[in-house]
Amino acid sequence: MGQRKKRFVALVCAVSVIVLSSCGDDLTQQVCIPGVEELAQPIGGYHTGPQDDQPGDNIGEIVLPGGTGGDNAALPESGQSGASDTLMGERCTITISAAGDVTLGNHQEQDYSYSFRQAYDQAEDEGYFFENVRDIFEADDMTIVNLEGPLTLSEQMREGQTYCIKGDPAYAHLLTLGDIEAVSFANNHRLDYGEQGSRDTVAALEQEGIVYAYDKNVGIYEIPDSAEAHGGERNLKIGIISVNEVEWGAQAEKLIQNNIEVLREQNVDLILACCHWGIEKDNYPENYQQQLGRKCIDWGVDLVIGHHPHVLQGIEEYKGRYIIYSLANFCFGANRNPEDKDTMIFQQTFTFENGEKVEDQNARIIPCMVSSVKTRNDFRPTPVTGEDKQRILQRMNEYSSAFGVAFDEDGGIIVN
Repeated sequence: MGQRKKRFVALVCAVSVIVLSSCGDDLTQQVCIPGVEELAQPIGGYHTGPQDDQPGDNIGEIVLPGGTGGDNAALPESGQSGASDTLMGERCTITISAAGDVTLGNHQEQDYSYSFRQAYDQAEDEGYFFENVRDIFEADDMTIVNLEGPLTLSEQMREGQTYCIKGDPAYAHLLTLGDIEAVSFANNHRLDYGEQGSRDTVAALEQEGIVYAYDKNVGIYEIPDSAEAHGGERNLKIGIISVNEVEWGAQAEKLIQNNIEVLREQNVDLILACCHWGIEKDNYPENYQQQLGRKCIDWGVDLVIGHHPHVLQGIEEYKGRYIIYSLANFCFGANRNPEDKDTMIFQQTFTFENGEKVEDQNARIIPCMVSSVKTRNDFRPTPVTGEDKQRILQRMNEYSSAFGVAFDEDGGIIVN
């Protein structure tokens, strides 16, 4: 997008959260299902500005993809350079891309051989990891992924955690090189290295100008050069919420509602809710995922983005808006050779007229694999063509059929 937008606003609604469990996988394909802990009731008031985690308030950041050329051409309305090239008087279109779990590092049980760290050390160009999807992300207006694990030099691992994931704070620059503007960070690995690891991650993201959201911290990303859509008054603003339902269960609902109100007070134009939920390696959402996803839409969320199962799940259309139940892994250093390497980029173009969002359903998926090779994970997510593309589309058609959603041969979404 040329000059990267680096301004963000972090907003906080006062809520205490207890987060304990963890999950992970590697060559052995082991899975653990985190437990559920209670979320305390709001303790009053809202506060603006990023805040350090307070003692007893285990709160974190959140994480969620676009295209040029051939099968990966950008959506027709999105143009090739973001909103600045799509303004037409008082009409504006913006394209948001969302991708899945991104682990910039390793867990403590992994050997150095064939690891993310080895790939980083041996790469001639730091842009290596996202180079096969960078043209897609450059062509959209905002890309968001789920940051699964802290970026810290701390050695203080969380007790009782099967897999403790981390990468160096310098790895945050890899997101910048991949043209990723925002992350969700509310997940069961945020606290793998305690509050220090979480604070180190926030500092690394802020240094890169990357918007983050987690727990009571919501993020706001402003679309550059989109002020004309508001009669020259201000740029369009995207609000981001990130919650860890895996560990909180239904207690996450109050936090989501509080965060929606915070974002509304900031006059955002779109609200994205990133939900860490579901059962690992299950391709179909559990009942509560569906209930919570629909509640988010009822409360005013414009797009629900799901993570955690590490595999693809279906997409639902509900009241004209989409719920992505799981985007699977993406650039995932915590598994050197996942059995299921299928993934995707979800992309939606939103239209605004006279500062108001037009309700439409202009979206598609871009089938990808987490690796550019099939024999192992080289940590380079790559769009696929031919048989691999059709296979992933067929899978998504199967997983989404119960929700009345289908995909054409190019990944365009068809709502029945």
